[in-house]
Amino acid sequence: GWAIAIGSPFIFETTLTSEYCSDIYGERGILLGAVHGIVEVLYRRFTAQGMTPEQAFIESCESITGRIAKTISTKGILKVYQDLTGDDKLKFEEAYSASYQPAKDVLAEIYDEVKCGNEIRSVIMHGDRFEKFPIGKIDQTNTWKVGEKVRATRDESKIPLNPTTAGMYIATMMAQIDVLRENGHGYTEIVNESVIEAVDSLCPYMHAKGVAFMVDNCSRTARLGSRKWAPRFDYLLEQQACVDLDAKKPVDQARIAKFIANPVHTAVDECCKLRPDCDISTTGESSAQDDLSFTFKA
Repeated sequence: GWAIAIGSPFIFETTLTSEYCSDIYGERGILLGAVHGIVEVLYRRFTAQGMTPEQAFIESCESITGRIAKTISTKGILKVYQDLTGDDKLKFEEAYSASYQPAKDVLAEIYDEVKCGNEIRSVIMHGDRFEKFPIGKIDQTNTWKVGEKVRATRDESKIPLNPTTAGMYIATMMAQIDVLRENGHGYTEIVNESVIEAVDSLCPYMHAKGVAFMVDNCSRTARLGSRKWAPRFDYLLEQQACVDLDAKKPVDQARIAKFIANPVHTAVDECCKLRPDCDISTTGESSAQDDLSFTFKA
């Protein structure tokens, strides 16, 4: 009743404990930290395979924030896979098979750290160090400088859906969903913290102005958590998923079958029906909650 009274059109059933765990966990996972790590590892991988820096950024970051996110937002996760054919479907399956377990490894650790209080404790301890070690910038590397050039000449109609990128991103999203379900969270909360916030609330910010615009428009807790865990996703996905891809490890058909049959797709489809016609606005200046001259290193 309280939520409806203050103007919410609909609400998700949860408890304070459940919301605390899923919220702190989600922002360290696919909402912020994981997607940052995925872009970094795929950008390096694609440039190493011979793509220009601009094309590598388009095939990694732009592919996620463009066609992949928009398809999930309006038609569901499974639709991304169903629309692929031939070699593209195989590339998705290879990337999904290789990425799911290493992503879930990190996500299971994050959940345990959040649930036991260690994660929020680390945020509190950072507060004690804050004057000596303010939050550093995260968009000054080659990846994100190239991204600025790509966005300046972007043609939305020409953004591709890279099947390897889709496989790695969706594998991580599904791993996050499965960890939440295994810990007793309801589907409405799972979809909100793993899908809706990712593709409707946060990816649009990265699409508009890059990773820092996405991460640093969030709470200090989220900003610190994203910076802490993004490198872990980057590391494990490169050391395990990319190694399996390079070794041409066969597709795990049982894992693909579980993905297709996952009950979360029904919940996501229902949420797609409730989606408003408009998108989130990302045209304003940064609304980071802190004084940037204080929170960022000079």
